[in-house]
Amino acid sequence: MLAEESTIEKVASVSRIKDIATLMKLRLSALVVLSAIATYFFGGGKVSVDLVYLIGGGFLITGASNGFNQVIERDLDKLMDRTSNRPLPQGRMSVTEAMIFASIFAVSGAFLLFQLNWFAGVLGILAMVLYAGLYTPLKPITPWAVFVGAIPGALPPMIGVVAVDGKYSLLAGIMFLIQFVWQFPHFWAIAWFKDDDYAKAGFSLLPLKSRKSKKTATLIMLYTALMVPVGILPWFFDWTSDITLFVGTGMGLWFFLIAYRFYLRMEDRLAKKLMFASFIYLPVIQFLYVFDKL
Repeated sequence: MLAEESTIEKVASVSRIKDIATLMKLRLSALVVLSAIATYFFGGGKVSVDLVYLIGGGFLITGASNGFNQVIERDLDKLMDRTSNRPLPQGRMSVTEAMIFASIFAVSGAFLLFQLNWFAGVLGILAMVLYAGLYTPLKPITPWAVFVGAIPGALPPMIGVVAVDGKYSLLAGIMFLIQFVWQFPHFWAIAWFKDDDYAKAGFSLLPLKSRKSKKTATLIMLYTALMVPVGILPWFFDWTSDITLFVGTGMGLWFFLIAYRFYLRMEDRLAKKLMFASFIYLPVIQFLYVFDKL
């Protein structure tokens, strides 16, 4: 009997940990933090306690943002296949519990980022407030929510640079710009093949009223094409060598060609392929800058 009770407790503990990870969107948080790590090293950061503050603070602030987002959207999440199994819609976690977890993540994450410097802490809080307080409530109202959401989504690489030099520099701005532009083909690709599911909750996150149309596909392709020149800006400003010019251009063209194929056929499977390509492109291009600078 004791052994059975112990097993049940262990299963419950594992389940709770999984629910907390889901609340934080652990995999998404990891990608966000990875971009901050890349720009931290590109900005001249070293392996030190500051890197620990950046990783810990980034994870926790991002997790808090996602937690608050899920609290606000808990009723809408019940309506969509992609989100219906989250802990709040399923009743595995109460709103109070989720708010407590998210609040702890927020305070702890902000504390760690402020250990880096004042600017990093402020940017972290700003990202959380914009994501949960502005982007989230705008999603059911207007497709412009994507543009609003791209701002907090692009702040982590800026935080990575600011963590090193403690100021808002041109380098920090360019790192912000690269990730800002990248988010449009990335998120619109997701919005395309998830459009029917998003519609169940009243979300219309594609950029045009025509939704899954040739005009929308054209816009997605054009934003992807914009990544070709934007991706080599560090070379333009002489922060990297010609390696960034050639490899960065090649990566940008590869990304664009996938978007072009999607534009020609407008198939959901190609939109999904574009999404996966975006997941590859961003860390590769960001760490290209790091290794090119060594």
